[in-house]
Amino acid sequence: MDMRILTLSTLFPAACRPNFGIFVERQTAALTAIRDIAVTVVNPVGIAPWPLSQFGEQAQLRNLPNRERWGELEVYRPQFTAVPKFGGRFNPAAIARAVLPLARKLHAQIDFDLIDAEFFYPDGPAAMRLSQALGIPFTIKARGSDIHHWGMQPGCTAQILEAADKAAGLLAVSSALKADMVALGIDAAKIRVHYTGLDQTRFLRRDRVTEKAKLGISGPLILSVGALIPRKGQDLLIAALPTLPDAMLMLAGKGESENDFRALAAELGVADRVAFLGSVPHDDLPALFAAADVMALVSASEGLANAWVEALACGTPIIASDVGGIRELVKTPEAGRIVDRTPQAIAAAVHDILTNPPPREAVAANVSAFSWDENASQLASFFRDVVR
Repeated sequence: MDMRILTLSTLFPAACRPNFGIFVERQTAALTAIRDIAVTVVNPVGIAPWPLSQFGEQAQLRNLPNRERWGELEVYRPQFTAVPKFGGRFNPAAIARAVLPLARKLHAQIDFDLIDAEFFYPDGPAAMRLSQALGIPFTIKARGSDIHHWGMQPGCTAQILEAADKAAGLLAVSSALKADMVALGIDAAKIRVHYTGLDQTRFLRRDRVTEKAKLGISGPLILSVGALIPRKGQDLLIAALPTLPDAMLMLAGKGESENDFRALAAELGVADRVAFLGSVPHDDLPALFAAADVMALVSASEGLANAWVEALACGTPIIASDVGGIRELVKTPEAGRIVDRTPQAIAAAVHDILTNPPPREAVAANVSAFSWDENASQLASFFRDVVR
């Protein structure tokens, strides 16, 4: 008999933000490909109060269809009111109110076995409310900032702990994140580590010189893939450039700190060596990873960054801070360097890798076991255990 799952995820791509939550989409698509599993996706979309809802991306989000096919997936997008910056503690209740009428209707038609929350906060506490209303179990996956940021916010921590206590099972994207969840007060026995997937047919080794030439670059190239926000630390990469006079830095991502980072690059006299690429389509990332000599991401916190895994698969060593699951990936010198979050440490690591570039096949070997099929297989096994 099929197992019928309602996947609840505030992280999910849409036409106006195609990269947003793309790893949830890839995971869910791979899970759906398993013969005896059927998944329905509910992607609650937070809309700011008027008049903020009339402008920019908010206006695009407000006009998303309530229901659509996204690849092979059936996706519903109920809207809830989300007050920017100050409304975080109220989001789980707002999501549950917005989703419950739809969830009741779908449950009557489909008879779900399980609710799968794909981000610990606000999705987890919202799934807890839906679970109580529908009388079916729920699980929650932790990915990083949902624990490291929201787990420390007044009014949110208690909701996270209550949802963790009532969930039938929990997932973490790395062993390190599992340890952080336990430190927060979550029962270790309920948490299973579930690594991300990887499309090995797309993220693979290519000729670096050829890929650089396509970008018009011949010298050393540092790539950083991640949102331009303070936590990701791209300012530290920019500050390292004056001592790396021949290197180019490409920043793939967008975010609130872009203007600050541009100003810093100008102040340090390296603006001509920092390229702001904006939000790069996920399908275009393999060529960028393959062109780079180093992929650097020195975040203040992470779960297990997908950019780390994808860079390694392309044969590109990584430079990262000692956060999240980085030590579960960088097990050999060929994989890269774990550094202090200082421009000096970053520059020294870049210089070391450029001077002694590792064989690309040795770099890629660090993630040879990662695949979306394996990810989906482990997830299906977890769900079956929970339902049993």
